[in-house]
Amino acid sequence: MTTDLSPPVPVPGTVPVPGAVAEPVVGPAPEAALPPTSLDDLVRTAARGRAVAPVGPAGSTGPSSAGAASGTAGAPTAAGLTGPGALTEVPATAPAVPTPGPVPLTALPSRRAEDSSPGAHGGTAAGLAGTETGTGTGTETGTGRGPAPATAPRRFAALGDSLTEGVGDRVDGTWRGWAALLAQGLGEPERPAEFRNFAVSGALTRDVHETQTPEVLAYAPEVASVVVGVNDTLRHTFDIHDLAFRLDKVCAALSEQGTTILTACLPDPGAMLALPAPLARPLARRQRAVNAVVHALSERYGAVHLHIADATWVEDRTMWSADRLHPGERGHRMIARRFHELLAAEGLALGTPPGAEPEQPAPSRVAKALWLATAGTAWVARRCTDLLPQLVGLAAAEVRHWSRGTSARLDHLAENSLSAALASLSLDAPLARMGE
Repeated sequence: MTTDLSPPVPVPGTVPVPGAVAEPVVGPAPEAALPPTSLDDLVRTAARGRAVAPVGPAGSTGPSSAGAASGTAGAPTAAGLTGPGALTEVPATAPAVPTPGPVPLTALPSRRAEDSSPGAHGGTAAGLAGTETGTGTGTETGTGRGPAPATAPRRFAALGDSLTEGVGDRVDGTWRGWAALLAQGLGEPERPAEFRNFAVSGALTRDVHETQTPEVLAYAPEVASVVVGVNDTLRHTFDIHDLAFRLDKVCAALSEQGTTILTACLPDPGAMLALPAPLARPLARRQRAVNAVVHALSERYGAVHLHIADATWVEDRTMWSADRLHPGERGHRMIARRFHELLAAEGLALGTPPGAEPEQPAPSRVAKALWLATAGTAWVARRCTDLLPQLVGLAAAEVRHWSRGTSARLDHLAENSLSAALASLSLDAPLARMGE
């Protein structure tokens, strides 16, 4: 999910899963011509047609202030979302900027229309999952695939970064994580699911596309999770157009093989790290753009989508590890249980869901302090040479625009970049206006 805050971990091989069989795992976008609209409007107009349910600690609902705390920001050029450039941040005391009215966007045509019959593998998208706004509540959605199959999935593969690798949930000296926990509940007692974790800490969308996807395609799983993007937002090379292109390729390849795809949208790292507003808002805008792309692709490919960007769990520190960016065991279990609930509704999880309560003792204060002094310091050092110089520039530009009363211009530039990235994916079917 997230950034690589853990000590260097070998490329994952066999993932220990009780009851499961494991195998070793051997340019900037063009300037958009679409009229500006707000990120909230982009996602709100994209959210349509699916039943939603609250996400959070078992039984919890309600809005979270995580999105509102992080807000949105942008850059004086579209490079803020599409490459090196200046995204910026409004101080916490800045006056509110009026939100521009919604402008219709081009929807992504579904590539799974051939599977629209009841019970067909993959089914059709029933609408985008929830909304990705600063004050929205978390939602989770299924796909309406039809009757359950006679047997559970034989193979489950996980693609992504440190969140999916399991950072924050250490068992017997290795990372476990939500995907391994979920794998335990996919199969039947007499026929457990086989699970392989291809995720690697620090992975970018490019790594998932170029390295992990070919290996997963050779493995040919019935179910595969694709959860990535936060590390991209923490690089000076962030490019929403390239990210959208690569994610579309990954999902298309898995879909064409008949694999059911799991996706999730995630909270922005600025909010999780409680950064000052001028630094947090550029990261919030980037993550909101990533989530908008994930929502759109989830509809296109009929993915089982879990919306956990703004849920109450984000504010619950017991869900998180010492680094404040990766879930702890309790958080990983929550993600696994929510995905299990969605898959069970689709007939794709026939086993018992993971338990909600941690089985491992919580890290002591000494252990947390040691981690922060070692791995945490190393992570900060890497970001200081990569992201920090650009992020300081983005914050300075935001303050400058705020002082001139032109902050809305930054939002418009970033929103146009997102619009162009989404529109560029609608290449193989007649275009349809979102919201119609």
